Amino acid sequence: MCLAIPGKILSIEKNDSLMHTGRVNFGGIVKEVNLSFVPNAEVDDYVIVHAGFAIGRVDEAEAQRVFEYLDDIESMMEEKNRQ
Repeated sequence: MCLAIPGKILSIEKNDSLMHTGRVNFGGIVKEVNLSFVPNAEVDDYVIVHAGFAIGRVDEAEAQRVFEYLDDIESMMEEKNRQ
């Protein structure tokens, strides 16, 4: 199963025809991401990232829903580990 995670674009570092990258925040972890598949993405946009590539844009409400789901999963795993 593949999983894509939303992140917020903090900055766009390189912007040329071959290498369009930016720094993306994933809940406090910042990574450099290839933005070539979302050329219209801008700073403060949310993007869905898989394997280091932004593969689409999402609105903030959808990104927040995913963050909540991930928090729920983490809480369930912690509870399971306590048992």
